[in-house]
Amino acid sequence: MKYVIVIPDGCADEPIPDLGGKTPLQVASMPACDDLAVRGALALANNTPAHLPAGSEVANLCLLGYDPDIYFTGRAPLEAAAQGIELGAQDWAVRCNLVTIQDQVMVDFTADHVSTEEATELLKTAQAELLGREFCGGRFQFVPGVSYRNLLLYRGDESVSPPFSKETRTSAPHDLTDLSVTDDFPRGPGSDALVQLMNASADLFADHPVNQARVAAGKRPVTNVWLWGLGGAPVLPSFEERFGVRGVMITAVDLLRGIAALAGWPRVEVEGATGYLDTDYAAKGRAAVEALQEYDLVCVHVEAPDEASHEGRHEAKVEALQQIDSHIVAPLIDALQQHDEYRVLVTPDHPTPCSTKKHSHGMVPLVMAGSGIKPGDQSTYDEVSAESSGRRFDHGWDLMDAFIRR
Repeated sequence: MKYVIVIPDGCADEPIPDLGGKTPLQVASMPACDDLAVRGALALANNTPAHLPAGSEVANLCLLGYDPDIYFTGRAPLEAAAQGIELGAQDWAVRCNLVTIQDQVMVDFTADHVSTEEATELLKTAQAELLGREFCGGRFQFVPGVSYRNLLLYRGDESVSPPFSKETRTSAPHDLTDLSVTDDFPRGPGSDALVQLMNASADLFADHPVNQARVAAGKRPVTNVWLWGLGGAPVLPSFEERFGVRGVMITAVDLLRGIAALAGWPRVEVEGATGYLDTDYAAKGRAAVEALQEYDLVCVHVEAPDEASHEGRHEAKVEALQQIDSHIVAPLIDALQQHDEYRVLVTPDHPTPCSTKKHSHGMVPLVMAGSGIKPGDQSTYDEVSAESSGRRFDHGWDLMDAFIRR
């Protein structure tokens, strides 16, 4: 049996007036996904329990069959795993965005998609100027990642208890777009150190040569670091252990790379895959088809619809969905039909409404088709059709068992 999972991140949405009161999924031309709807079954799934953050970190764990109440420790530790960073029992990882804040408003949580080279230079300066021995005993370290997505590590030991706890609260910057950040700085145990770094970085970056060059080029400056999503070391049982299937991940996002690493999946890195709207959809589709020859399950994650939602661009979201359908879902269906038995699942992780520009809790529509899956009565893949199916996975982590098991 061959399995394919396609995750159009954040594609679930609400009716949009400018789209005639329809959602992007309803408006987008997606013949491959609609064909799956005719041949397979639709359902709704809840991957974002109300008491946990409505983000990709929780939602993708759920989607891949891991109960977040058992396995979720925070977003940053998952991204640390993507970089091969091992966290000890007393270590913590903190997500570090480079952002643009003006007049206490989150203008851009990506700092105009600051380049990796610029981000690395800014964090090098922050490491040297802000994180000496006098700051928490020199236990903090900035770790550059990709573009605005970076990490801050706290390295502890048995002699000193970590300053953080499960009660430490932070806010995701992508949920603050165009909103005041005044009341969203870290709170709780250890938060003083995080707030101190965030404020100090604003003074440090103000006249930094990287920002001088960016402003001269007409780009937004990186005003400061935004620290959030912290947690201790996670431990996941391998996916193959749980389901008896060898999987592989194709993504351009460290969060999904980290979940894959912890689940025991290797990764296929695709040239031209950016984690943004300009990603090379066709290259990801070709890589997925090729991976089918070696692995039992191929998972393709595409960040583009979520990025369009964060920018409030519903037309771009529709276009991203059409690209996913044409260049990823369609060729994978063709490749799967060369095998005697197969199953395919298309589902977002969480909703990201264009109207709010942020992740939200709630059900997402999914379609699965293939061997042993009884067709329903729906003919299109979208939120309304999925709701009319009457099938629900109130605990999203139950979906994977239903998808994999015969």
